[in-house]
Amino acid sequence: MSTFLQFHLLTSYGPSNPNRDDQGRPKQAMVGGSPRLRMSSQSIKRALRESAFFELDLKDNMGTRTKRLYGELVHRLVGQGAPEKAAREAAEQVAAIFGKLEVPKKDEETRVATTLAFISPEEWRLAEDLAGKIIAGEDLPKEKDLKKLVLRRADGAVDIAMFGRMLADDADFNRDAAVQVAHAITTHPAQAEEDWYSAVDDLNKAEETGAGHLGETAFGSGVYYQYVCVNADLLIENLAGDRELAAKGAEALARAIAQTTPRGKQNSFAHHPRAHYVLAEKGPQAPRDLSGAFFEPVRKPPFLDNSVAALTRTRADIDAAYGQAWEADCVLHVGIGGTLDDIVRFAGDAVRGA
Repeated sequence: MSTFLQFHLLTSYGPSNPNRDDQGRPKQAMVGGSPRLRMSSQSIKRALRESAFFELDLKDNMGTRTKRLYGELVHRLVGQGAPEKAAREAAEQVAAIFGKLEVPKKDEETRVATTLAFISPEEWRLAEDLAGKIIAGEDLPKEKDLKKLVLRRADGAVDIAMFGRMLADDADFNRDAAVQVAHAITTHPAQAEEDWYSAVDDLNKAEETGAGHLGETAFGSGVYYQYVCVNADLLIENLAGDRELAAKGAEALARAIAQTTPRGKQNSFAHHPRAHYVLAEKGPQAPRDLSGAFFEPVRKPPFLDNSVAALTRTRADIDAAYGQAWEADCVLHVGIGGTLDDIVRFAGDAVRGA
């Protein structure tokens, strides 16, 4: 039986565009027949991985997602004194372990993989070591066994353990994600707006008028509901049983989701919100999100307070119908009570006790 750690957050964003669509506008969704602003789970996970809380608290335990293992290996091997031709041949053989390489374009020597691959710190070290052995002419096993010298099912990369990975050619080394991140949506109807702007040429002469540049940018604002679910037992398993590292990861996640946002157009809008309401739950019961609280959108201000009321009411109604979906909980409600340190401590203890 697994222990689940669930987070429900309500965060208000002023005019901003943290996650853009293919036309540069805020991403949107129709929910319950009403237009909402949306932030994709992919953009949120990227923001979490790049946050200072992951970078500092989980230093040396973060993976790298890249297509450019080949080029980096060549750079390192040549830097260690290997002949360039030998370095390229070794790097090509090792990089192919993580996925097929694209055919290089004419007159280009750099090669990239066809797909992004998550590579753990341990796998980076093993890949570099294997490349060195190839250059040294050591006898190596055949392809299938060669991969076992580098690829790992469980290791010390917390972000891979959390968000999973897929190696198309080697399903045995795929990683099931221990952390599920929902798309964030506004709790009320919201649509993107357009901002028309102009810029003046600083070298215009006094008698010259008009703008040196004209443009438009889109933005939106609202109260977003965010749901995150952690399978604590799978997180520990993905980290080879290192319970303390898994707990540190859960603590970093708790700090990051309350304070981190996708960074689209941040220089233009300076959006740095912090969650107004955080509900953390733990227990062995099947997880459930509370997005249903907002299928009927909040329509009257104050939107934050009414969103909190809708969330807590829906939670109580679901628990009354299905049974309580948690053994313990912890709440941060700005202006009411609770602290982020309480939430972080709760998250770490939930994983340590899993």
